[in-house]
Amino acid sequence: MSKNVTSPPRLQTRPKFRLYATLGLCMAALSAHAAQIRYQPAVEKTAPKTLEYDVAVYGGTPAGVTAAVQAARLGKSAVLISFNGFVGGMTSGGLTASDLGQKDSIGGMALEFYQRVGKMTKFSPSQAEALYRTKLDEAGVTLLLNRPLVSATVESARIVSIDLQTGETVQAKMFVDTTYEGDLLAAANVSYHVGREPSSTYNESLGGQWQEVSWKDTYQFCRLPISPFVEPDDPQSGLLPEIAKEPAGKPGEGDFKVQAYNFRVQMSKAEDRIPFPRPDGYDAGRYALLARFLNFDPEVEWVLNYTVKPMTDGPVQLRPGDSNNAGSFSTDYVGGNYRWPDGTYTPGSFATLPPPRRGLPVPLPKLYEIREKIFQDHINYQMGLYHFLANDPQVPAELRERVKKFGLDPKEFPDTGHWPHQLYIREGRRMVSDYVMTQANCERERIAEDSIGLASYPMDSHFCQRVVVEENGKTTVRNEGGFGHKCKNGPYPVSYRSIVPKKGESENLLVPVSLSSSHVAFGSIRMEPVFMILGQSAGTAASLAIDANQAVQDVPYEKLKELLMKQGQQL
Repeated sequence: MSKNVTSPPRLQTRPKFRLYATLGLCMAALSAHAAQIRYQPAVEKTAPKTLEYDVAVYGGTPAGVTAAVQAARLGKSAVLISFNGFVGGMTSGGLTASDLGQKDSIGGMALEFYQRVGKMTKFSPSQAEALYRTKLDEAGVTLLLNRPLVSATVESARIVSIDLQTGETVQAKMFVDTTYEGDLLAAANVSYHVGREPSSTYNESLGGQWQEVSWKDTYQFCRLPISPFVEPDDPQSGLLPEIAKEPAGKPGEGDFKVQAYNFRVQMSKAEDRIPFPRPDGYDAGRYALLARFLNFDPEVEWVLNYTVKPMTDGPVQLRPGDSNNAGSFSTDYVGGNYRWPDGTYTPGSFATLPPPRRGLPVPLPKLYEIREKIFQDHINYQMGLYHFLANDPQVPAELRERVKKFGLDPKEFPDTGHWPHQLYIREGRRMVSDYVMTQANCERERIAEDSIGLASYPMDSHFCQRVVVEENGKTTVRNEGGFGHKCKNGPYPVSYRSIVPKKGESENLLVPVSLSSSHVAFGSIRMEPVFMILGQSAGTAASLAIDANQAVQDVPYEKLKELLMKQGQQL
């Protein structure tokens, strides 16, 4: 069939509309443009029509690219459907300080990507997107941009078609969900969890709340007895902003909270850097806890980077290029994302894991509206944080001057006011299949015998809540849910069964991103190189299932393994 390419011009040929001319740019104009950064794209309706492919991949992430390209390389007609106007997810959306783990565990198309981009880390987002688009073009993959999913039609445990907001219907023999959130798997009525399992569910030392294994003293406001109340030590005055009113649970209990999101902003110290804009609706008051921390003890050293030394803190990471969360009160918007995965959030904690969810508790169009509000709130929070640190008189003068030496990189994200177009969705839905990856896999106490790729990055979770605690007789505030714990004995295999649903739920769907995993194990698997690896393996399995007219659960592993090894996958 002929290609049905409806993508805009290639990234490097787009006009670079920039809102600055000199260092003295119009800050109001930049702020107004930045406010137009959208989660949900403007969708152009078309006359209803049906498009047919062998393999339909929904989700423009790195896994989506590799899944679609691999299917095409194996002779299948493939389409990659992206929710927004970009491809590459976080890799083209700012996360270019790649979380590699052990480099020799990376093979196949993931290694090919890094070789072609010229480095394994610190490349530019625009380079990444340009290369992804090139690879799609080379393979003959149809690329459909700005196509939010509306629903899926399922018959006899098979997805027949999916409907898009444009009015188009896509039919395929095989589907691959490569979204960070697991939207297609939910639309197909496949089981999933959101949040943290109790530690007893899978006997995980890192499971649940208040685990003791790592991060106990990191980014905890230097363990200073900072009062969480508007009027210090006066509970009647109420809590400062950005502290949860909901009390934390007991150690080991689970909840429906997900680890914090942020934007991976590209920074610059060059003369043409763009000063941090003041977002619309900026409120310095939401940083009152940070202001109190900055002025609580003059002995605290502000490093503007990662740190684990006593009496040091970020409060943010500022460096040329990809700049991440780094601090007790930093760019991670703790608690601002709980409704993102499926539109719901139930407060409270539990000692026994509730049954998996199925379906869409909130219809996808309504869910996109909810996410848009969360997306804009994250922009306001993080952009406002930078502006606060660079300009507010509550910030120590020496720190303000150091922050002002940085700004947004004028070479990146020209279409969105030089602010990233992709929010870092560190965790959304997680499928529940017949094989769940757990901490035991990461520590090689349990080995998946049907490996489709290796993961090796430490089990890593950002904070899930910021809560009031009693410590040493004082009422204060602490962050909870963060850990960074190394895997044992080298890279570990990811199971093929963890990317396919239970057979009775869907027989022609693969899920290499929102795969079947505990919160703990997902903290290790959720890295962009691993997603590329698993995406390629999913594209291979989809092709084999089509050739044999089989359910994805029935693909002979030995045949899959043989083909993956020929592709250079490390198993």
